[in-house]
Amino acid sequence: MKHSPRIRTVVSCTTLVVALGAGVTACGADDHPLSAKPYDAAGQISFSGPIGDSGKAEKLDPDKPLEIIAQGDDGRITDVTATDASGRYVVGELAADGSRWHSTSPLAAGAHYTVRVSTENNDGAPGRKVIGFDTSTPTAKKQLNVTFGPKAGEYGVGQPVTAELSVAVKDKATRATVERALRVDSTPAVEGTWHWVDDKNLHYRPKEYWPIHATIQVHSNLAGIKLGDRLWGGNAKSLKLTTGDSLVAVTDASSHSMTVYRNGAAINQIPVTTGKPGYETRNGVKVVLGKEYFVRMRGTTVGIAEGSSDSYDLPVYYATRVTWSGEYVHAAPWSTGSQGYANVSHGCTGMSTSNAEWFFDNVREGDIVKVQNSNGEEMDPFGNGFGDWNLDWKKWRDGSALVGGTPDTPSPAQRARLRPESV
Repeated sequence: MKHSPRIRTVVSCTTLVVALGAGVTACGADDHPLSAKPYDAAGQISFSGPIGDSGKAEKLDPDKPLEIIAQGDDGRITDVTATDASGRYVVGELAADGSRWHSTSPLAAGAHYTVRVSTENNDGAPGRKVIGFDTSTPTAKKQLNVTFGPKAGEYGVGQPVTAELSVAVKDKATRATVERALRVDSTPAVEGTWHWVDDKNLHYRPKEYWPIHATIQVHSNLAGIKLGDRLWGGNAKSLKLTTGDSLVAVTDASSHSMTVYRNGAAINQIPVTTGKPGYETRNGVKVVLGKEYFVRMRGTTVGIAEGSSDSYDLPVYYATRVTWSGEYVHAAPWSTGSQGYANVSHGCTGMSTSNAEWFFDNVREGDIVKVQNSNGEEMDPFGNGFGDWNLDWKKWRDGSALVGGTPDTPSPAQRARLRPESV
């Protein structure tokens, strides 16, 4: 079964913060929520940062991204449009779970913008809010700040390191300068490299999984480095991660069985059911994103019409998430007769409650869940969790600005930008 997440971690450079509450009532029992007139979402939206007490935005820096964030677990953003006075649209991206929208194209200086935010509460009732703001003149100097992830702590051996940049970097030479200054050191030492997911996000992983009981130190040497016209490297908080034992769960969809390995030795074999025809479980390597003791899973969240033969609304326990779009390993007591014999789920990996509790108690974020012999699509390397390990080492290295096309040796101009310790 699939379930869309309600909460995701976001960066702190918020321009607009949106809190969607459940203070409005849905339409009558005989009406579909989407047929109701959208409520005024003012009661469900609060602003912070550059939004003053009057409810009107102060002038915003056009060099910073525009962000709208749903806070809490009782609503989500469904659509955002932002236009200037001449009708030009700001290009942006909405997270699959509706938790965050951010601009991907720059704002114009000295312009007026109108932002229309559409929301939806957990009952499906739509809401709307219109926000206006002006942009200021450009700042004299921009900083490229870096936020490393995940948060400090212990993880499984499959956990990638992430770096989110505050400013998009497209130029290959500048990318090489940035990448060279983002340092990842592990003990024991391993071969690894950064991969540019897009203009603002990088992932780092070794050639193979991290060693067990490793210490991983991440830091940036960008501070004070000039990266381009009016763009300088800013500060970044260093990060320390550790790994525990290696735990890899391999699900064979054709034999309806999961084998769990700890440090290479099989420690459990579990009868399972995976996605039935039309809802096949994704093949490939996934990384555990989190664990939720209880999740309410509803077919409507993945586009299944309420009341149809495939419709469901179930309380689910011991749910281990492996994709943002709602693929879990979880307890499925309603399908124990099929576990080990047939695939009857809507895409999740189901097992008995006792087996799901064991799995839940033994895995941590960063552990590996691999599915093979399913008729489903391949796990996307990026965008729906951490599918990084589905790229072979050559393709992974091709995504590095230092290995995949940009010379590692800096030019004289680049060398002048670098501090000695970052060369």
